[in-house]
Amino acid sequence: MSDLVITDPPRPAVLDPAHLGDIEGAFGTIRRDDTQHRRGWKARLLTLLAILGPGLIVMIGDNDAGGFSTYAQAGQNYGTALLWTLLLLVPVLYVNQEMVLRLGAVTGVGHARLILERFGRFWGAFSVIDLFVLNGLTIVTEFIGINLALGYLGVPRGWGIVVAAGIVIAAAGTGSFRRFERFSLALCFFSLLLVPVFIMVHPPLAEVGRDLVLPRLPAGARLSDAMLLIIAIVGTTVAPWQLFFQQSYVIDKRITPRFMAYEKADLVIGILLVVIGAIAIIASAAAAFAGTAGFGNFTDAGAIASGLEAHAGRAAGVMFALALLDASIIGASAVSLATAYAIGDVLSLRHSLHRRPAEAGGFYAVYAGLIVASAVLVLLGSDALLGLLTNAVQTLAGVLLPSATVFLLLLCNDKAVLGPWVNGRGLNLFTGAVIWVLVMLSIVLTTATVFPDLSGGTILAILGLGSAFGLAGYGSFAALRRPPAPPAVDDGAARALRASWRMPPLETLETPRFGLGKRVWMGVLRAYLVAAVVLVVVKVALLAAGR
Repeated sequence: MSDLVITDPPRPAVLDPAHLGDIEGAFGTIRRDDTQHRRGWKARLLTLLAILGPGLIVMIGDNDAGGFSTYAQAGQNYGTALLWTLLLLVPVLYVNQEMVLRLGAVTGVGHARLILERFGRFWGAFSVIDLFVLNGLTIVTEFIGINLALGYLGVPRGWGIVVAAGIVIAAAGTGSFRRFERFSLALCFFSLLLVPVFIMVHPPLAEVGRDLVLPRLPAGARLSDAMLLIIAIVGTTVAPWQLFFQQSYVIDKRITPRFMAYEKADLVIGILLVVIGAIAIIASAAAAFAGTAGFGNFTDAGAIASGLEAHAGRAAGVMFALALLDASIIGASAVSLATAYAIGDVLSLRHSLHRRPAEAGGFYAVYAGLIVASAVLVLLGSDALLGLLTNAVQTLAGVLLPSATVFLLLLCNDKAVLGPWVNGRGLNLFTGAVIWVLVMLSIVLTTATVFPDLSGGTILAILGLGSAFGLAGYGSFAALRRPPAPPAVDDGAARALRASWRMPPLETLETPRFGLGKRVWMGVLRAYLVAAVVLVVVKVALLAAGR
């Protein structure tokens, strides 16, 4: 079959026994000992309904307060000219999230713990610490979104934020995975309020369709401003927390490789809905502010609701504000959960929504502590400080995203971890190209943060040199490394092996060996990340000090 000799593991690698058992989804249950083949559309639909959740929640959670703000800014400042970026990101979203759901279903171990075990303490600690800091700041932006939505709706902000924080904490603390998933999916479907907003605003459909498929830069816009907004769209659509969340959530839901096809369908549904939502936000904001004094003068997502009201009536503004409130609650819940899962993984704590708080105190303390701290900061912080934190989140997410994707790619090529589920050559080429693009965008974003007057010509020069360097590097690599022809494989036996194979316990895995080239590149990545994060932190500190 292949050069990889695989035997069934003597025991699963999961770190929390609660991650083993029946799949208890929001819309159905699949027993652990259920090995029946699904024949007929009804049986397959019922299975999909039981599996539905991880992909949908992680994608809808991506249209959180930061997503609303970035998409609304694109629409208000540049009309529909940047819609094409959304379609370009669809394959990136699918490939990234397909790799993490595969890791989750096959290994039973979270992303942070795999990085720690396979790449050492530095990268394990770095992944958890930067995730904790970045996610903490991201949750603050979710409560800023809640604050803006409540302000427009006329609800007392103090009490509203306290109630929202209480709801988010209570939803996860029932000790029932199914209850949490039902709560989250209800919020996901509620996000479809953006569709009637789009219909009420009725943007020109011909223009929307054209700008979706024909890439162009906004007419009359500064090249540097437009490029930085494109980078912001990439950063808010492909966020590091998504990788950690979906892998751990797939594990906690007890999804195994046998149901991989259904989980991929769940992911596709989530991507479809997130793109529909993003299009609705950009196009609605573009139509509402076209020809007004507000065009090109974005302030925040709350002002978008007011603009929609002026253009299409109070109902449109209210539905947009409710969708913003809904998205912020989804985001706060998912990002907090991603962080609690990661810390539980690394510290070997019990970390499952199947457990009550008394059984997994550390896990729930991290989850609730992030929510409470973020809510308090928004209640007590000044508008200037909160605006500064929002900008810091976008910048740090852009800086750290390449490293998260690098480790994702390395893990998906680790045969000890994924066995017959490792990436194919075509997927590696695509992901490698994506990583190189993300690295270039990260460099541009870091440079622009330190030097705000960065010109469009300089940005294009960075991208051009980076592209040339990447192509030259790939050409040299391809010339030096000629992979052997793949052995003949019996398709039936390969499918059976993939359906049953799970990663052995971590302590039984052979220590990975890295060649000189890989060690050098990892050292370069480490140096860049440390330097970039330090520069961003110093810049934010100077801005906070009024300099």
